[in-house]
Amino acid sequence: MTQIINLDDEFLDGLFTQNDQGVASLLEKVINLFLKAQATEQLQAEPYERSENRRDQRNGTYPHQLTPRVGTLTLRVPRFRHGTFSTDLFARYQRSEQALVLAMMEMVINGVSTRKISQITE
Repeated sequence: MTQIINLDDEFLDGLFTQNDQGVASLLEKVINLFLKAQATEQLQAEPYERSENRRDQRNGTYPHQLTPRVGTLTLRVPRFRHGTFSTDLFARYQRSEQALVLAMMEMVINGVSTRKISQITE
């Protein structure tokens, strides 16, 4: 499934002039499109599409905060009327990010050199 990302001139200017905020906003847009595509796949129908194969109905979205290295992202997670939307994106990503940060903090506390830390992270 191919998704098209529409970026206006103002967004592109912010992407190249702001350091981390531009990357964070682009990542936020991409992940939100990914969540919409996952919802369409789980429902087996596009928004407002009437189909015999439709499993449930959309019921808006709810905000979810995700904090990767580029900054805090506010994602719009789809909601279904009678079921639940499921994605492995949040749990898997947050565990790996948290584990990496904890491992690096432990290495710094134990006095591991920055050269060894960079070799380990690579």
